[in-house]
Amino acid sequence: MDKQPLLILVICLILGILVQEYLIMSQGLIFLLLLISGISLISILIKSPFFQKVKYYFLGFFFFSIGIFLHFQNSDKPDIPAFQTKENIVFQLSKKLNSNEKNRRYFVEILAIPSREIKDFSPIKTVLSIPKEQELLDFEHFYDAEVYIHRPEEINNNFQFDYKKYLARQEVYLQAYLPNEILKTPKTEVSFSDEIRQKRLEILNKINQTPLSPKIQEFLKGIILSDRTEMDSETVQDFNQTGLTHLLAISGSHMVIIFWMTLFVFNQIIPVKFRKLSIILSLVLIWAFAIFIDYGSSVMRSCLMISCYYVMVLLQRKSDLLHSLALSAFILLIVDSNQFFDVGFQLSYVAVLGIWWLSEPIKKLFRKPKYWLEDFLYSITAMTFSAQIATLPLAIYYFHQFSFVSIFANLLIIPLSEIIIISSLFMVIAIAFGMKFLFFYQIFDAFILYVLKVIHWLSGFEALMNKNLSLGLLELSALFLMIYFLKYVIKDVFNLNYIFRFSFCLLLFFGLRIGFNFYNLEKAEVLVHHFYKDKIISIKNKDKVDFWIHENRNEKKIIDFLVDPYLISRRVDECDVNYYSEESKAFVYEGKHYKLK
Repeated sequence: MDKQPLLILVICLILGILVQEYLIMSQGLIFLLLLISGISLISILIKSPFFQKVKYYFLGFFFFSIGIFLHFQNSDKPDIPAFQTKENIVFQLSKKLNSNEKNRRYFVEILAIPSREIKDFSPIKTVLSIPKEQELLDFEHFYDAEVYIHRPEEINNNFQFDYKKYLARQEVYLQAYLPNEILKTPKTEVSFSDEIRQKRLEILNKINQTPLSPKIQEFLKGIILSDRTEMDSETVQDFNQTGLTHLLAISGSHMVIIFWMTLFVFNQIIPVKFRKLSIILSLVLIWAFAIFIDYGSSVMRSCLMISCYYVMVLLQRKSDLLHSLALSAFILLIVDSNQFFDVGFQLSYVAVLGIWWLSEPIKKLFRKPKYWLEDFLYSITAMTFSAQIATLPLAIYYFHQFSFVSIFANLLIIPLSEIIIISSLFMVIAIAFGMKFLFFYQIFDAFILYVLKVIHWLSGFEALMNKNLSLGLLELSALFLMIYFLKYVIKDVFNLNYIFRFSFCLLLFFGLRIGFNFYNLEKAEVLVHHFYKDKIISIKNKDKVDFWIHENRNEKKIIDFLVDPYLISRRVDECDVNYYSEESKAFVYEGKHYKLK
């Protein structure tokens, strides 16, 4: 506690959030807990040997209670009026989302329902899908349209992705589809934030008008302006399979590179005695950039981490990465406790912790560098390996896949990331100001296209891709324990004590895995699933699963969103998909009759 007090308190805060998430304590009980923790906190002031000994426990309990209270407040759902299936609404654009094959998707705010008079109507955040042939939305207009509207569906089984909860964590409680024409009215007064968002949209449109190839245009919009809404599925798949998704959109590495670049420029301009001014200006610029690109959660995390670290430098305090990490996490969770359940949040912080924990020991495995370039390459390699090792358990837990190609892809591409990001940034600036350097466009286009071809080539090694991997919380914990002891094994490979502890964690992991696999192997069950309006039946008999689905339906979507998640959750590899017709009322399986209607 004495060494890292804030880190311990943030852990207590997170534990409180988790307790409220899964136990859902009542309002009365929460206020009682806050009262007790508040009284215990006051007791710290009592100069008694006993209270001085337990004061840290009281402080931790107080932050634990605060975590419960914050998540209770953030989980409170607003009163949403009942909607007809088809409703006329007035709305405005809030944020662009990724498109699919047929529709563009947006976060919009419903401002009014003209057909009804609702007292104290508050804007309702909604996911809106619009056919691609319709006009693009912008931030300078209000819109009036008739839409099909409904609440997100509840999940039927524990293995399905809970899209409703995912939206609720972003304060989104409705889905809508706009099939017809839309009426728009110019806003009489555009807010400052909407002006910035509109300017970003204009730059995105300018990129579309450049001589760059379409694939490079979308790459440029993603890597600098955090817009992957129109990126082709092949490129996204290539980056996913090679473990390079973090390069495709604004992440921590992007913000660090941009900060260091601006700091380097200011250090060349500003005299040495005013070096603090260079840091302040660089921090102001990255926050301005974050606001301009519509500061998503990943950008906010990066800016906060950088700011917390360099504020320590400005205050002439010893810069502590762990303290900066804890402070940024504390601020984010105080603002919105749901941030903790964002996969990006967890991966970001675990990656930084991994770099802090493992990069130096890994770097020492290399020979002593003779040149600065050699030292740079060793540092990048060590940081890449550290981040990958640390985030691997979480990546398998959430995405159920791991590719050995990602190791080589990151080692190959990450050293080039600075060149890619800086050149992309200058390209966007040039486009924004209308600079037409055709030769520069051609060079950039050829360079990025070559990089994308290399990534596509690497993604083709599907034999090195492990899919449908299942990982439970206990197995996840065992893997993190292995990573913890890995540092000591690397530092002193001949220390039997460390080797024994690491080996114990390894055996624990495999023991848990064998146990869970055997438990699921012996389990038999019959489940009825619903995919939209279709009824799907699964029959599991030990290590084999049979599915019955309606013929002439979108089999790929059913496999992606229902069959594969079920197989992962039950740790089964073998399955058969059977089909039934519209007229079918039942089927026979192993002598038993199963009704379809």
